[in-house]
Amino acid sequence: MEKDINQFETSTGAERLGTPKYVLFLLMMTALSIWVITHLGVGGGLALVALPFILLYFYWLFRKPITGLWAAIVMGFVLLGFSRYIDSDIQIGLGLDIVLVLTYVAFIFRHFYDKGIWKPAKKEITLLAAVWLGYSILEFFNPEAQSHAAWFSGMRGISLYMMLIVPLVLLFIDNMRKLDVFFTIWGVLSILASLKGIMQITLGPDPWEQLWLSTSAGQTHIIWGQLRAFSFMSDAGQFGANQAYSAVMAVIVAFADRNRNRRIFFLVVAALGFAGMFLSGTRGAISIPLAGFAFFFILRRSGTVLISGMILLAIVFVFFKFTFIGQDNTFIRRMRSAFNPNDPSLQVRIENQKKLSSYLATRPFGGGIGNAGVKAKAYSPDAFLSNIATDSWYVLIWAEQGIVGLALHLFILFYILIKSSYRIMYRIRDPVLKLKMAALASGMMGVMVASYGNAVLGTMPTSLLIYTSMALMFNSSTLDIQTTKK
Repeated sequence: MEKDINQFETSTGAERLGTPKYVLFLLMMTALSIWVITHLGVGGGLALVALPFILLYFYWLFRKPITGLWAAIVMGFVLLGFSRYIDSDIQIGLGLDIVLVLTYVAFIFRHFYDKGIWKPAKKEITLLAAVWLGYSILEFFNPEAQSHAAWFSGMRGISLYMMLIVPLVLLFIDNMRKLDVFFTIWGVLSILASLKGIMQITLGPDPWEQLWLSTSAGQTHIIWGQLRAFSFMSDAGQFGANQAYSAVMAVIVAFADRNRNRRIFFLVVAALGFAGMFLSGTRGAISIPLAGFAFFFILRRSGTVLISGMILLAIVFVFFKFTFIGQDNTFIRRMRSAFNPNDPSLQVRIENQKKLSSYLATRPFGGGIGNAGVKAKAYSPDAFLSNIATDSWYVLIWAEQGIVGLALHLFILFYILIKSSYRIMYRIRDPVLKLKMAALASGMMGVMVASYGNAVLGTMPTSLLIYTSMALMFNSSTLDIQTTKK
């Protein structure tokens, strides 16, 4: 029997706030807030507000370590763009490193007395990631390198995040429910990114974004008076490519999902993803759906699907290459220029590659990680490589790690894609899982093709999504066993 409560003998929350100890606590918190904002500015005040949420995050992290993986994916979308709102010399990109390392710490503490906890991570993909990281570490001793600080900055995006992400995915995402959570998080973030991009085009950039555009960024993001949407990502190039990548994934997953509401959700992700691709004005992004869907039709192993799909892609190609339909639209006109072999931008890139070819002819290990491209000017402004735009992801790898590094990188990428494709076509038994893995492989193929024109593959959030996809495709056997058991 429940104990009777006398309402006249109990005190309410408001009454308790009037007691001396609560008043003292509120006064101390108010004084602390005033001191923090006065001495540390708005950033310090925001940090103080975020403190309770950070403590809650740590609670969930050590209770469910997979929280760290989800947090890393979210940070991949917003971290680089967030730097526009903080006037600080602190490298906020290190926040992702901290989150990933803490996730490993939480996992170890959670399974401190469990044996064989690392067994799920003992797969070829982990070994490939370790080999690639090992080569990047050896690049630290490259005699051509102008700056070791540049090596630390560049190495993280090139290989360290792959090494940190892959084992976590193998350890955590071991059933279809978690796989669906990953797709949902990706889809929600993609929708938010597209909506932000639409706001920038329709309502204009906010004051902080406008300040960013007033720097050299405005030269590449305002073309003939038209703004290129960049959302909350690093730049318009990454925004457009990632939204195209997300659209390819979403279209295929929509056909795979049997739940009506989730199917509608992914169709919305796809529609907004394609919209984001066009609004970004990123010409090379169009290659992601073209190559991605072409690869998907091959994976389906159906003559009817292959022929129908190729006809559809051919129509899209003819529309951009041989017609002038929609030429009055700025975004369609810019996208159409990607099919012009005489485009001035393409000719500049070819000339830059000729210069690099002469320089790298006697440097098989390149000029050192972080020492090539415009970004390297922050570390070595007068160096030869830092004064030549690399643009392409593969050209960047070639310039920094030489022909040896480029060959190793391409071998790893194609090994992962080919072996995963074989599993999708001939080994996975569950039809839903087969389609979802095909979505990841097709998206990866599209990104690999687009990376020839832009440094897409190694920039967040695309890089984190690609590394997660690689691990998931190599974990498809575990997922398939789980589904067939059910």
